[in-house]
Amino acid sequence: MKTLYVAIVALALPMSLAAQATPAAPTADPITAVFRTRTMSLQRNLAQAFDSIPAGKFTYKPTPAQLTIGYIAQHLASDNYFFCNNFGDMKATVPAADGATADSVKAMWPRDTLIAKVKASFTFCETAFAQLTDAHLADQITMTFNGTTRTSTRASMVLGHALDMADHYSQLANYMRLNNILPPTALPRPAARP
Repeated sequence: MKTLYVAIVALALPMSLAAQATPAAPTADPITAVFRTRTMSLQRNLAQAFDSIPAGKFTYKPTPAQLTIGYIAQHLASDNYFFCNNFGDMKATVPAADGATADSVKAMWPRDTLIAKVKASFTFCETAFAQLTDAHLADQITMTFNGTTRTSTRASMVLGHALDMADHYSQLANYMRLNNILPPTALPRPAARP
């Protein structure tokens, strides 16, 4: 009987404590919060991927038709500014040399320079996300790309940004595997805490 009593208390105590816990308040902007969470995860994976690729591999590309790792880095930084500049009124300040230099030349910049540029674009995007709300996702924006101006919704920029980063992470992960480097999402996970 005593064992039954101890078992009931052992089961009931955690449930009663959980019932007393204050439920989390609903997020004010749940759609934006989901995009922000996913985007920040992709940024962490991309930063970790670039950090783990040696400088000598930044000119690597699996076939002549594909992009080098250095090209992906400079392209990703440019794309981040393109998308995140459309999240609100805040606009990035990018050095004039970055805009005036051909992509093929930027792709040959030193590894540390390329990684610093990618990480600076991530930092800007994190700040740009702070101005987003669910209500602003439907805002109409006008953008110019390659000399063509068009109208779109802010949501298309947020979705495009997440998809673009996922695409480039997948690309990098494949390049890393071809060079016997495990991509961040394939690394062993830390053991769960007891």
